[in-house]
This record gives sequence, structure tokens and C-alpha cells, in this order.
Amino acid sequence: MPQVKTLILVLILVAVSSVCNHAKQATGAYSANQSAATAYIIPTTSKVDFNTQVKPILESRCTPCHFAGGTMYERLPFDRPETIKKLGTKLFTRIKDEKEQRLIRQFLSE
Repeated sequence: MPQVKTLILVLILVAVSSVCNHAKQATGAYSANQSAATAYIIPTTSKVDFNTQVKPILESRCTPCHFAGGTMYERLPFDRPETIKKLGTKLFTRIKDEKEQRLIRQFLSE
């Protein structure tokens, strides 16, 4: 029974933290050393959502070139999950943060 209580507590903390991070992103309430991409919690059991978890990382690292209007958008649009699945870990030439890499690896493995 203590394990169930611990699991419930962890899930509540993850949910609250996620809500807080989304609120911070919506209001722009990030410190100078914290980006929206690194503020996301990396789930261990749930499916990674491209639009809310992976795309913000790519926007912070790969804009403007790989997003609408950028010089590489026509060949490699990073706002499309299929492009990221095709590239795989080749993205890591620009994404060095271990947490961000782990999240993208999890997305690629789904």
C-alpha cells in the first residue's frame, strides 16, 4: 500500500509541475537561464506529444531555418513529426542537452 501512495504522489507532482510549466510558457514567465524547451517534464510512461513537447525544443534550437519562411523549411520542415522521425538522432548535432535528447529518443521509439 505505501508503494501505491508513493506512485500517486509522484503522479500528482508530475501533473502539477506540468501545469505550472505550461502556464509559464503561456505567460512567458521564464527566468533568463530557462528556456521553454528545457522546462518540459520528460514522461517515463506516457506517450510523448510532438506539438507540446518535441516541437518547442526544435523551435528553440532550429528557428528560423527549419520553420515556415526559413531557408531549410522546404527540404526539412521541423514542424512535422514525420520529418523528425526520418532524421532520427541526426538532430543531435544541434541539440546537445541530455534531457532534450532523451525526450526526442523517446518520441522516436514510439
